[in-house]
Amino acid sequence: MEIKDHPQNYLFRLDKVLASIDRAKLATLIEKIASFSKTDHTIFIAGNGGSAGTASHMACDLGKTILIDSLGERPYRLRAISLTDNVPLLTALSNDYGNEYIFSEQLKSFGREGDMLIVLTGSGNSPNIIQAVLAAKAMGIHTYGLLGFGGGKIREILDDMLLIDSDDYGPVEDAHMVINHLITDWFRNQNRGAS
Repeated sequence: MEIKDHPQNYLFRLDKVLASIDRAKLATLIEKIASFSKTDHTIFIAGNGGSAGTASHMACDLGKTILIDSLGERPYRLRAISLTDNVPLLTALSNDYGNEYIFSEQLKSFGREGDMLIVLTGSGNSPNIIQAVLAAKAMGIHTYGLLGFGGGKIREILDDMLLIDSDDYGPVEDAHMVINHLITDWFRNQNRGAS
């Protein structure tokens, strides 16, 4: 394929992936996240590689971007934490216990019953994501996955999920970011209306 044809090809694949997103499941996810604005519970977010970047971005958007552009009271405030952000803790856990425990051990320290864990994963087979979900479920933390590639092993143990039915990494990760921005946009609109 020539370079000049690549943008159209990629955008065509991305359009297909975005069109396949289950809108009803997305609305249910927004409702679940919205319910956290009325509690003191925390939404934890985790992923590896590019999904780790999306986890950080999502925590930022849920924690700050939804507040729109001024300080003050808003109907929706969320406590969102990315489990990918504390590099000293991640490397200490990985060094001392193994990479498969970098998220689960953080949840054991910071999570509480009634919290929520959102995992972002293309394959659904990463041992550290699986361990995080198992730890969360044992603690009474609701587990939700934004998945790709058929969902992998993780789909069997999650409380709920939204599957991007594609095995194309770029568009799957793009779709996860679009979902983040779609969720953020809903909260911003609600908070803007309350200004």
